[in-house]
Amino acid sequence: MSIGAKVVEEIKSLVVTMLYFMTWIGGLMLLKTLILAEYHIEATQWSLVVIGALVLAKVVLVLEHVSLGAWVQKRPALFDVVLRTVLYSFGVFVVLVLEKGFEGRHEYGGFGPAVAGLLKQADAPHIWANTICLSGALLGYNVLSVVRRQLGEAGLRRLFLSPLPEE
Repeated sequence: MSIGAKVVEEIKSLVVTMLYFMTWIGGLMLLKTLILAEYHIEATQWSLVVIGALVLAKVVLVLEHVSLGAWVQKRPALFDVVLRTVLYSFGVFVVLVLEKGFEGRHEYGGFGPAVAGLLKQADAPHIWANTICLSGALLGYNVLSVVRRQLGEAGLRRLFLSPLPEE
């Protein structure tokens, strides 16, 4: 495969993965917008959906190539799915906490106090809601990744784009 073909394949993979995560993050933003509208608060962070989906997609695509070790490889695929989902979800949680700590450093007199005071802030439920929603997205992605490895790219496409067999 030529370098140009590899680049095109990588871009396709990134776009498909980004669209998957955009759907999840967009759904989360829609729910937040609807809930905030009840209190007459306007949500204006829709541009973050694309950026967040792009970053999450690239990180997940890179981490897909990281081996979890021989112990996990010898276990059923369920172990890989669960372990990757837990690790990725923990990473999402850490990034969200660091982001909120960075945002609140001026208000709390530094990064450390901002992170320490995070559980007392109104943003703590926001972090948990984002982590829970993105954990669902990561679980779905990891399941589809295992199915894709078992069936191949064409098999996965055929599975979802073909009519269901008669019962």
